[in-house]
Formats: sequence, structure tokens, C-alpha cells
Amino acid sequence: MALSELPGPAELDAEQQQAVSEVIFRMADDEFVLAERYTEWQVRAPTLESDLAIANIAQDEYGHARLWYDLLEDFGAEEPELIWERPPSDFRHSTLVELPIIEGDWADSILRGYLFDTYEKLHLESIHGSAYPRLRDRVEKVQMEERYHLEHGQNWLERLCDDEPGREKVQQAFDRLFPYALTLFEPSEHEADIVELGVRTEPLADLRARWLEITLPFLSSLGLSVPEAEDELPELPAETGRHGDHTADWEPLYEEFTHTYRTLGLSTPTKLLKDPDDVK
Repeated sequence: MALSELPGPAELDAEQQQAVSEVIFRMADDEFVLAERYTEWQVRAPTLESDLAIANIAQDEYGHARLWYDLLEDFGAEEPELIWERPPSDFRHSTLVELPIIEGDWADSILRGYLFDTYEKLHLESIHGSAYPRLRDRVEKVQMEERYHLEHGQNWLERLCDDEPGREKVQQAFDRLFPYALTLFEPSEHEADIVELGVRTEPLADLRARWLEITLPFLSSLGLSVPEAEDELPELPAETGRHGDHTADWEPLYEEFTHTYRTLGLSTPTKLLKDPDDVK
């Protein structure tokens, strides 16, 4: 049965707004925090080409976050409230994206990006048919740019795993990051409403199954040791991020990216990017 299209933001009832907001907050926070971690690599990447690539990817992620935060402004919030003045415990990003990147460990950043970008590809596909038009209409631009991000990660993983030292580095990164990557699929108490209302067309459990079917065989093909069955998967870490529970690494990052705003006493920070609805 075809799902009914949801109305515009002003006409959503409380249940509908909760479902829409939850999906968008997760998307926006994931992108923004991942971009913050990527910026740590600028002028430190292994080659000039990779330095430019990671800078471009970070810029793309900031842009995607801006698209999603803009949709949350439909419900009365403004950008300072959504980012710079928002309590750190209110952020709903996966703890995968907040973990510090081990200094000098290019494999960490590349594998993290691959695991996230594969998730995002599947998630965006499930949003492409969303019953909420304001969300659905912004997906295609993001999908175009995310295809490049995923190709970048796959190509680098193949390159890194081409010799034993590189493959060992990727294996170490996998062992460290994979449990946190599973938090991307942690559902909330509103998961049933999100699917039933058509905000997302697939349950997170189904996306997780598809993600495992893609990522594990690919990584295994590179010579990595990965789980081969559901009962071999690691347990979720204590902090998933999806419910506001974060690792000890989150607040220092939060303090860092809000520092200038707080120090200068800004009341209206420069926007991440121009509001797409204002583009003529």
C-alpha cells in the first residue's frame, strides 16, 4: 500500500514532527561531526592529492549538514541553537564519527569514511522515497557527492591493503572502529513511527543487514579478518551516540568547534553555507 505524503512542516502533527526531526537530526549531526574530524587531516594527508581530496570531502559533509540543519529550522530553531548553543548531550550522531582519528593513521580515516559512506548510501536510498517532500527533495544532490566519497574510500582501501604493513594498519583500524560503526543502525523508540509514516522507507535493521552484506565481503576480499556470521559480530559499545550518550572524546571536540563562537561572544555566527531556499 502506498504511503500518504506528509504535509509541510507547519501542518505536521506532533508525532509526525518527532519522526521527521529525529531522522534529520541524526543525518545532520553525523555529517557535521564527521566533517570536524576530517578537518584534522588538512595539510597532514600522505600526498597533496589526498590532502585536497579530504578537504573537499570535509567541505561536502559540512554542506550536507547545512542542508539538513536548514530543514530543522522549519520547526522554529535557528542555526546557533542547532549547533553552537546546543548542549553536547543533545547531539544524536553515531559515536563512530566522534572518535579521535589516531594521529598519523591514514587507515583510520579511510576505513571510517568507507564504513560511514556505505551506510549513508543505503540510508539516502531509503530517504529518496521519503513521504516528507522537504527531505526527499534534497537527497539527490547529496547522493551525487557521496558516490565520490565512497569511491575514494574503496580505492584507498585497495591501495592500503596491497602490502602487509598497510593491511595490518587497516586491520587494526577495523578492530577498533567496527563496533562503533554498528551504532549507526541503533534504533530509537520512534523507529516504528519513522517507517510507518514513510519518513524512511526501510527499517534500520534492514539497512544494517544490507550494509553487512556489502562491507564485510569487500573487506574480506582485501585480506582482512572480519566476522563471518551474525553471532561473530562484536557487541555495541556502551555509548552509541544515538540517545545522547557519547564517549569521553566528544566534549573536547564540542568545546573546540564552539570555542570561537563563545570566545567572541557572537550572537549570529556565519552560516555553514548559504540557505539553499534563499538561492535564486
